[in-house]
Amino acid sequence: MFGMSFSELLLVGLVALLVLGPERLPGAARTAGLWIGRLKRSFNSIKMEVEREIGADDIRRQLHNEHILQMEEEAKRILNPMTPPAQPPVTTASVQPPAGLEAKPVEAPAAPAAPSEPPQPPRAP
Repeated sequence: MFGMSFSELLLVGLVALLVLGPERLPGAARTAGLWIGRLKRSFNSIKMEVEREIGADDIRRQLHNEHILQMEEEAKRILNPMTPPAQPPVTTASVQPPAGLEAKPVEAPAAPAAPSEPPQPPRAP
């Protein structure tokens, strides 16, 4: 819990036995256990209340999902480097003229006659 090894816990127990004696040690251990339990419950309830207030779970889930989506897109880019990004298809319904207006065929303009002489630059006066 506090990063203490078994040997350190054994040392603390031995010191407590020497200081308190064998008669008061069980009562002191019980009292210490009760206080530690109360502190844990208090910290956990405060932590849950704060998380509920700020919606940390939802934010954490959203960030996790965004991270997964970024990783998926990056994997797709790596696996398919030549594929261009998908573009939405163009439908003909979005290009239809409004009602009452009909599309008329457009005739191509006649090609201009070829000039017999090349154009000359303007002369200075």
